[in-house]
Amino acid sequence: MPSPTARLLAVATVTALLATGTPAQAEPTSPTTPVSSGQNQFAPLATCYGGAVRSYFETGRYGGSAGQYRTTTRCRDINVRNASVYGTDACVIFVDKTSACNYWTYLPANSGWITVATNVRDGVNFRVRFENLRYEYEPLIAYHAF
Repeated sequence: MPSPTARLLAVATVTALLATGTPAQAEPTSPTTPVSSGQNQFAPLATCYGGAVRSYFETGRYGGSAGQYRTTTRCRDINVRNASVYGTDACVIFVDKTSACNYWTYLPANSGWITVATNVRDGVNFRVRFENLRYEYEPLIAYHAF
């Protein structure tokens, strides 16, 4: 389990990457520049959102469900980004175990990535359910990284 300091640094790094929209590029190494032989602990952060899947609902209505998806090695958590003009709630349903939500997480309008399920094993089947407080005529657009 990573230390709180390492996790804080990772969150700050991801936040900076999301704010700029493009990942930082490493300087090329020259033959005289020493290269660390250690494992790159930030590699999962750079690739987690790279495999994101888009969900689109013609109208947001009162909500809906997206998926079925299967967790991968890219991310430790299930993350959702709301790209809609209104806020919505989201939860995860682990379909092989239950038809109920894990817990509801609020996603503000045009949000960044928000974790809706933590420490999920690889290879777990799930759906993401959305719920709105009122009928929404605008589309619901969300991205899922897992």
